[in-house]
Amino acid sequence: MKRYIGLFIIIMTFLFVLPAWATNIPPDRLVDETVRDVVTIINQDEELKTGRNKEKMLNLVENKILPHFDFLRMTQLAMGKNWRNANAEQQNVLVEEFRTLLVRTYSNTLSSYSDETINVSPISGLGDATEATVRTQVVQGMGKEPVPIDYSMQKTATGWKIFDVTVAGVSLVTNYRSSFNSQIRRGGVDGLIKTLSDKNISLVGK
Repeated sequence: MKRYIGLFIIIMTFLFVLPAWATNIPPDRLVDETVRDVVTIINQDEELKTGRNKEKMLNLVENKILPHFDFLRMTQLAMGKNWRNANAEQQNVLVEEFRTLLVRTYSNTLSSYSDETINVSPISGLGDATEATVRTQVVQGMGKEPVPIDYSMQKTATGWKIFDVTVAGVSLVTNYRSSFNSQIRRGGVDGLIKTLSDKNISLVGK
C-alpha cells in the first residue's frame, strides 16, 4: 500500500475537486469529467504544478476536496469494532484528526503529479443504486504497470461521496483499521487520538 499512497492521493485529489452542479451526475461520469478538468487546472497553475505554494495547495484541498468525503463513515470503518468503545467526544475528535491527517497528506503530495493518464471504466445498470464502485486505471510512463484504483462511493442528498478507496487490491480503510487496532491495543482510544494528533503536527510545514 505504501508504494502507491502518493499516486492514490493524487488521484483522490483529482476526483474530488467538484463543482456544485455535480451532485446529480452519475459517479463514473463525474470522475471522468473531473479528472479532465482538474488536470487542466493543475497544468495551468505553475504554483500548484511545482508545489511552491503550500498555502494554495492546502486551500485547494480544504475547499474543493473535503466536502465530497464522508469522513464520519470512513472513520467508523477504519475503527471497526473499536468505534463503539469510543465515547461521543472521542468519536468527534477521531473524525477531525483523521480528516486533518488526510488533508495534510494530500497537500504535501499534490506536487508529485507527473502527467499520469487516468482511464475511467463506465458503470452499466446503475439504476437506483445508492452505492457504486468506480473503477479506474492509472497509466504510468516508462513502461510501468498500470495501477487499478477503485472508489467505493455512496449517493447522498448532496451527491456521491467516497467512503473507501482500493489501490492495487488494498483497501485504504482496511489498511488504516489494522494500524488503528494496533495503536488502540497499546494505548486505548486516547492513545490513538494522540498518535494521530502527533502525526498531524509533524506534517505541518512539510
